Amino acid sequence: MEKITSFTIDHIKLQPGVYVSRKDKAGDSVITTFDIRMTSPNEEPVMNTAELHTIEHLAATFLRNHPVFGPKMIYWGPMGCRTGNYLLLNGDYESRDIVPLMIETFEFIRDFEGEVPGASARDCGNYLDMNLGMAKYLAKKYLEQVLYDIRPDRLVYPK
Repeated sequence: MEKITSFTIDHIKLQPGVYVSRKDKAGDSVITTFDIRMTSPNEEPVMNTAELHTIEHLAATFLRNHPVFGPKMIYWGPMGCRTGNYLLLNGDYESRDIVPLMIETFEFIRDFEGEVPGASARDCGNYLDMNLGMAKYLAKKYLEQVLYDIRPDRLVYPK
């Protein structure tokens, strides 16, 4: 079998950033898949499921309610390797196009107080696996170390 595109990225060189993972046609639309890479693969510890699950709930809620991008939002979810998340948007975008949106999203997570949306037995299949404190810590780290002053090499996959 042929390797899928995401397995052809050099994960030894890959650093935290915002990357276009792929673009797919769906009828007359383009669906852009973004790699929201929060940790350095195979260098840093991966995120634990509790904080990654919390980030998923908060980011998905924020993005689906966003006044501009909400109607374009298709999916936000964690990577199986636990080094980041995928964002799928309806539209033909480049990485730099969504950096302000990612800043808004991670500031929302960093500053969030209260009950995590959907964190109940009725709303979630694993609602006890949440860690808001660590989610906020990781959002702050990603903002400060990556998003606020994102470098061009953190917007395009390494060769």
